[in-house]
Amino acid sequence: MTNRRLSSAAIRARIMNCDGGNEHQGETRYTIASIINDRSQLEAMHSSFRAGGFDACDCEYIYIDNTVGEPVCAYRGLNALLNEARGRLVILCHQDVRLLTDTRADLDMRLAELHDYDPNWALAGNAGGVGAGELAVRITDPHGANQKAGMFPARVMSLDENFIVVRREARVGFSNNLSGFHFYGADICLNAATAGWNAYVIDFHLAHLSGGKKDESFEASQNAFRAKWSNAFAPRWMQTTCALIHLAGNPLEQLAGQIAETPFRKISRRLPRAAGWTGKQTSNTAG
Repeated sequence: MTNRRLSSAAIRARIMNCDGGNEHQGETRYTIASIINDRSQLEAMHSSFRAGGFDACDCEYIYIDNTVGEPVCAYRGLNALLNEARGRLVILCHQDVRLLTDTRADLDMRLAELHDYDPNWALAGNAGGVGAGELAVRITDPHGANQKAGMFPARVMSLDENFIVVRREARVGFSNNLSGFHFYGADICLNAATAGWNAYVIDFHLAHLSGGKKDESFEASQNAFRAKWSNAFAPRWMQTTCALIHLAGNPLEQLAGQIAETPFRKISRRLPRAAGWTGKQTSNTAG
């Protein structure tokens, strides 16, 4: 997609803090962060969270207001919010999510259970893709009330964007070379996976007032997402200063690459573009 790119400083200047940036006395446990285009929806969402136990003593509420100025896309805006967040856990959520009977105490419990189950978790949500044709879902939305599909916690390859808890110490974010408002839940899951972290759907039930929509930008976002990640996962030769490694996802391609590594390494150093090699390699060359 081709969006005019605002500078990082310009995006950061758009971040609003509902407590005026006041420092909490102790640790900030949760940051609730959103990109919004309806202030009344934002206020209702914040009221819902506060009533559910996300109070000011150890929670902060930050957002980017897209009702004014140049629109900030989800990828860059949410990265800016993650950078600004003080909470150990950052809840990236849509302006139209509402807590129901599950409260902060329930989320605390579910995340503690998840940590015991998999200390390498980085992302948790309420809906996502497990595999081809298989979803894990725990939500109320226009598609149905009190939906529950899957065994929780369910490890997923993607998360729905309405509600994503990001473990800030994992330092995962969204791709810099994508833009728009679609597929960013899948994107952050792939970025986490490549860094060795996992994503899950947990049994935390809330309401999302929108069922989602596929507008005219959806296909463009899908094509950009496919192109970026197809290139990222494409088989390739990786040259370091001390090794040449063939990378491939397919086991047969991995085996073929390992067999070819030694002869290709010798050939590659004699190609016309080869550079940087001395006649004698030493074992203490930096990787």
